[in-house]
Amino acid sequence: MREIDFAGIDGIEVGHAQNLAAATGCTVVICREGATAGVDVRGGAPGTRETDLLNPVNLVQKIFAVMLAGGSAFGLDAAAGVMQYLEERAIGFDVGVTRVPIVSGAVLFDLTFGDWRIRPDKAMGYEACRNAGRSCPQGNVGAGTGATVGKILGMNRAMKSGLGMYALEIDRLQVGALVAVNCLGDVIDPQTGEKLAGLLSEDGRTPADTEEAMIAVYAEKKNLFAGNTTIGVVATNAALEKAQAAKLASMAHNGYARTMRPAHSMVDGDTIFALATGLVEADLSTVGLLAARVMERAVVNAVRNTSSLGGLKCFADLK
Repeated sequence: MREIDFAGIDGIEVGHAQNLAAATGCTVVICREGATAGVDVRGGAPGTRETDLLNPVNLVQKIFAVMLAGGSAFGLDAAAGVMQYLEERAIGFDVGVTRVPIVSGAVLFDLTFGDWRIRPDKAMGYEACRNAGRSCPQGNVGAGTGATVGKILGMNRAMKSGLGMYALEIDRLQVGALVAVNCLGDVIDPQTGEKLAGLLSEDGRTPADTEEAMIAVYAEKKNLFAGNTTIGVVATNAALEKAQAAKLASMAHNGYARTMRPAHSMVDGDTIFALATGLVEADLSTVGLLAARVMERAVVNAVRNTSSLGGLKCFADLK
């Protein structure tokens, strides 16, 4: 077993585009030959695109890209740039007169951080595709550019997060995860129990506890938690059917549950896509446990590899 780059998974390319001044961006995972895909949406406030067609009962068997972006629902516009890039290269579902690139996607809420007037758009989606390659940086890049955590008591007590990835290769099998961590709560390293990022104490020097803060005001029903949602992709070179890909996305959510407290709240749109490029035979249960494992490490890497931005502290600032 060895670590590899997420973008090193067979059949996968990754590209990012971002505006650091506006604190937003988008990430694209491209599968030029197509990939069997599934999705599992568990948060109560999702913003998604082309998820219904991933239902195993529906016609299309493969998709050609997943787009992750900031900008809330506005950021879904970036998928149009991904479609343009792929159509220009004759990549997509053949409908006779052209090929229609099937691009699924999800967005996170970063409008209250940075400049809300600037969001991922068609041009940024196209740029992310042009930047696509076989390596994947982490931190304040792509969809993780405006990602923050620990916002229950306001942005002055929140911390900067970002985009993380982690992937493993076991013999010929490859399984990896990429995630933009923008959760309401706190991020924990499940291997050590260390609280890495989230709600800060009043003096801003140490992590506090989001779940305890929520319990203390359990009777309040006001929407005080604007600015959340963690979105990610698990990818493998295993051969899976659509129903199996959907199950893989579901199993990968264990990685969210192990690292984010709370996860899957009504004000997070927590979503995971699964991509399978179909080159290696593998047991789904084994691929699923690996997907959960790489997702938890990708979440940890998202906060460990980010840097401060917009006045918010990051993991390194607490050391």
